[in-house]
Amino acid sequence: MKRLIEQTEDGSATLYVPQLDEHYHSVKGARTESQHIFIEMGLRALTTPAPRVLEVGFGTGLNALLTLEEAERSQRHIHYIGLELYPLQWEEIEPLHYSDNPLLRILHEVAWGEEVEITPYFTLHKVQADVTRLQVSSCLSPCSCDIFQPSSINLVYFDAFAPDKQPEMWSEEVLYSLYRLLQPEGILTTYCAKGVVRRLLQSIGFTVERLPGPPGGKREILRGRKLLSPNV
Repeated sequence: MKRLIEQTEDGSATLYVPQLDEHYHSVKGARTESQHIFIEMGLRALTTPAPRVLEVGFGTGLNALLTLEEAERSQRHIHYIGLELYPLQWEEIEPLHYSDNPLLRILHEVAWGEEVEITPYFTLHKVQADVTRLQVSSCLSPCSCDIFQPSSINLVYFDAFAPDKQPEMWSEEVLYSLYRLLQPEGILTTYCAKGVVRRLLQSIGFTVERLPGPPGGKREILRGRKLLSPNV
């Protein structure tokens, strides 16, 4: 699909997909949105000393970069799994000018399907796969059998395109699979605050909070917690 670069209101850039009439990030501020939803309301809400993070929609790598920066700041070891069916090339990312940090390019250029230590505090495992075919505790691909096991994840960044653009990504089956992946007290955080999504998360078993959205952006976001036993 064709992708165009657009500037957002906080000075950072995002990609726009005309075919879907959808942006990869909020036009109110790409970096501001990601920092607020996934780092402040997700990663910093975890007390786990060495969390395993699953991002649904690796995309531009902005969430991974911000998580890496937070890992370095807090000196907390993070194992990061990026799930993406249609990986972007570095040539598409470089013009976005997200950071002068050379590690951003490394995040994109390390091999898919391999666990790679990027820094002593950040390990990356990129998996090229379709989340709608995610089978918890069965092989998604020959290299990923060990990472999609029940209760193996502490935090999910759910950063798929909007429900009206890709409704299959927001199905009960997908969200229940993510629920099963989470450990007790695990968190799923997303920019989407639609009532239908909130009620679906609650019906699956999440305890859901409506939280303030990013500065200048959406009014609310959602954060779900799994509070049941690890065999669920």
